[in-house]
Amino acid sequence: MNILYICGTLNQTTQMHQIASHLPEYENHFTPYYGDYLIRWLSRHGFLEFTILGNKMRTRALAYMRQHNLNIDDHGIAHEYDLVLTCQDLIVPRNIRSRKLVLVQEGMTDPEGFAYHLVKHLRLPRYFASTSVTGLSDRYDYFCVASNGYRDLFIDKGVRPEKLVVTGIPNFDNCAQYLENDFPHRDYVLVATSDTRETFRYENRRKFIRQCVDIAAGRTLIFKLHPNENHARAAEEIKDEAPGALVYTEGNTNHMVANCAVLITRFSSVVYVGLALGKEVHSEFDMDELRAQVPIQNGGTSAKRIADMCRDFLERGNAPRTRLRTRPVRRSRFTPETWQRVSRLLFAERI
Repeated sequence: MNILYICGTLNQTTQMHQIASHLPEYENHFTPYYGDYLIRWLSRHGFLEFTILGNKMRTRALAYMRQHNLNIDDHGIAHEYDLVLTCQDLIVPRNIRSRKLVLVQEGMTDPEGFAYHLVKHLRLPRYFASTSVTGLSDRYDYFCVASNGYRDLFIDKGVRPEKLVVTGIPNFDNCAQYLENDFPHRDYVLVATSDTRETFRYENRRKFIRQCVDIAAGRTLIFKLHPNENHARAAEEIKDEAPGALVYTEGNTNHMVANCAVLITRFSSVVYVGLALGKEVHSEFDMDELRAQVPIQNGGTSAKRIADMCRDFLERGNAPRTRLRTRPVRRSRFTPETWQRVSRLLFAERI
């Protein structure tokens, strides 16, 4: 039997690799995240660099796959697949819609802003609202989520309860392991930035930096920049507003969180590592909600739990009630040419 793993960021890619390691009896194949037709055209021409469909993320995913000698089937076209695992359902390519499909939560989802309500109520393409609409496609058979708190959140958004399985998620289910590390600093205030501006959302970064300086109150301040943001711009802003702060563009963020005294972030999944390790955490999300959503700490067994569920699904074929496989015709009123013009208006001046 063949299984396809659709990857994305490095975090999503390593999660998929961990799950596959517990399914050695199957033919496992991997691909960077992909879409159909117009989406591929936009990605190829650099319009989607702010997403996991961008060339930068794609290159990183492929480099990881080659480094670990994984079987690569780009766009999942080389085989007929008995099961597909995907890291995100904002786009569900046509060639997997008739396959058994399991969605795996990556980490934190975006807040439900204006774009979320537009997409949900006007039936716009889900990728316009980023991860705030994760799970709303209903095109999967099962959705593996991080915790009971997230199960409740997704149910509130409209996800069918019978499709949700609380398994925990790899990379966030054994945070205690990060306490053993060789990062040279201790007891500092860590700021994990987000790629808010790169995804065309507003952020007053200079004001945020000044707030971080106030929270640090003279303590050592370290900034770990998001891999998808403009590092040169971010570093210049930090130099102006927080002179003397240390800036890292590379390195293991989880190790940095493990060694800090205080963690500050706006929208980043590393907040869960901080909460799991008992750190003082500052975030723009409601802290009570965040604590309820912390991924279950099961000693690093989430990948095996997901694999066991997939094995049972393959062998027994037990699945929830019929899922959506097609969309109403009214969602396809726009031609590829129309979408190209819209995309140019949306993205061309920003890239």
